[in-house]
Amino acid sequence: MMGAPGAGKGTQTHLLSEKYGLPQISTGDLLREMSKAETPLARSLKETIASGALVRDEVLADLIISRTSGEDCRNGYLLDGFPRTLIQANLLGELARRQGNEIRVFSIVVSMDCLLKRLSGRRICTLCGEIYNVFFRPPKREGFCDLDGAPLLQRSDDFEDSVKRRLAAYQESTLPLIDYYRQGGRLKEIDGQRSVAEVFAKLSESIDDI
Repeated sequence: MMGAPGAGKGTQTHLLSEKYGLPQISTGDLLREMSKAETPLARSLKETIASGALVRDEVLADLIISRTSGEDCRNGYLLDGFPRTLIQANLLGELARRQGNEIRVFSIVVSMDCLLKRLSGRRICTLCGEIYNVFFRPPKREGFCDLDGAPLLQRSDDFEDSVKRRLAAYQESTLPLIDYYRQGGRLKEIDGQRSVAEVFAKLSESIDDI
């Protein structure tokens, strides 16, 4: 599953995981979990994530190889956030060949202006994890969760400067990858500015047609 940060990859991959019974593998989740450790690599990852820069290819590749070796991935899996560069695409291609899998690529397309608002406007409840957006879904009381009254947090990688760097990095490193998969005939592009239900319906239709 491909698309710029904020395009809705995580939401759609989660829904597809539930429908098709395949594990959702999010590099963002894997990296955030790994960065919690008290190691030099974890501290470096935390700084990289906060700055909006891309994590090194070999680090991501090792994470994907380790995670997809699990028993729950035997019948396939859904990747959210990998690959992001041509180098990573080649690594994934080799991994797929070793595992006997076939790669299918779906790209969720959203305008840059909408992405900036989706990301920089995101706020997360520090207690229950409920997600709000100051532009599209603001809380009733600014800065506090509607459900439990706990304070809302803006993640460091959602600060506007960080978001702009993330989107710039995506355009520089990942858009060539979109062209690569498009030319290979393995890419299906979906309008990500429709409702969640409409995007999910289009994705499901495309998967069922494979």
